[in-house]
Amino acid sequence: MSPSDISRRLAGEGIGTAILVATVVGSGIMGERLAGGNVAIALLANTIATGAILVVLISIIGPLSGAHFNPLVTLVQAARGVSPRREVVPYILAQCIGGVGGTIMAHAMFDVPLLQAGIAVRSGPAQWLAEGVASFCLLFAILGSLRYRPEATPVLVGLTITAAYWFTASTSFANPAVTLARSFTATFAGIRLGDVLPFVIAQMIGAGCAGIFAGWLFAANPAPRD
Repeated sequence: MSPSDISRRLAGEGIGTAILVATVVGSGIMGERLAGGNVAIALLANTIATGAILVVLISIIGPLSGAHFNPLVTLVQAARGVSPRREVVPYILAQCIGGVGGTIMAHAMFDVPLLQAGIAVRSGPAQWLAEGVASFCLLFAILGSLRYRPEATPVLVGLTITAAYWFTASTSFANPAVTLARSFTATFAGIRLGDVLPFVIAQMIGAGCAGIFAGWLFAANPAPRD
């Protein structure tokens, strides 16, 4: 692959993750401002915006870079031999840089300090379990859709995250790059920096389990049923 090809792919991952995080943080700010103290309404606004932008981003950037926007996806796809392992570190760096850039972009649009320390406490076994479950569900949906319904992947991923916002105690971060980026905002979507590492560990465990299970369940040549 030529240097220009990898540059475009990394740019796609960076800008895609930036837009995703800007949507998460920005819609959180807007939702909180308009909800009049109703946290459920703010979360609903946050959910709809995030699910919608995922459908758009995966649809337009997927053919270019695979539209990972998530180190979990990059690592699992590399482990499965789908993505080149030499691209793992560049992809993850692009995602993390893009994610922080997205937080800054959202802050600039809403005229708040560009970099802030996250203050939302997101800790404890229930939150960690929720992140593991959310990450498992996300990777399971991605791998299953790529195996059987690749054309539906954007919608299925968007719907998975939309649902996981509401059925997980953590509101489904399920993405180390996004988790890190959200530690730089003290707004609705934020997380304390000290809570990031346990979240990421839980996410990686969940994603790893999904990769193993999906590799068995969605085998290329499954045994015929009796």
